[in-house]
Amino acid sequence: MSPQRSNRAALVEGTLRCLERLPAERVTARAIAEASGANLASIAYHFGSKDELITAAVIEGLDRWLSEIAASLGALPSGDTPQKRLRRAAEAIEATRERHAGLARNFLGALARAQHDASIRDLLIDGFAKTRPVLAGVLELGDDGPGADAAGLVHSMFVGLLFQTLLDPELAIEGERMTAALGRLREALPAPPAAPNS
Repeated sequence: MSPQRSNRAALVEGTLRCLERLPAERVTARAIAEASGANLASIAYHFGSKDELITAAVIEGLDRWLSEIAASLGALPSGDTPQKRLRRAAEAIEATRERHAGLARNFLGALARAQHDASIRDLLIDGFAKTRPVLAGVLELGDDGPGADAAGLVHSMFVGLLFQTLLDPELAIEGERMTAALGRLREALPAPPAAPNS
């Protein structure tokens, strides 16, 4: 790995450490530089701004969280029902949510900044676009368009619940409550059209 790439990676790792232990308002460029062992100027050189670095680190942290959730599904046999995989994923998120609260808070901040910063918006759009097919694979929803769309809906559901629980953990919908809620949604949704006769 070249010194430049190593320095870039060190900045991301240092930022992730800051996101784990500091409130959002204290994740400063100086704190990141200290945590990463890099100098302040390298933030602008590699990322353009502190906010872009934080956004890149948030996306990396969310990717790692998704990998952690995928690993928890590894014990399920391939071809198991999407319902079981979704339930296991929800349990994994529930078990790890508090540990990733700092990441979630800064993700919410990045979404707010994206309304006024095209660079941050582009980073987030790219992150969402890459997450959908990965999530579709983790949940075995299919590798076609509807599978990616289903993954987008699942991702939206979990992100929305994550943000709500930042306000109040009592807003979480977990375990049997999630199973019951998803069942109610299945009842409410129209049946898919019948496949044409071949």
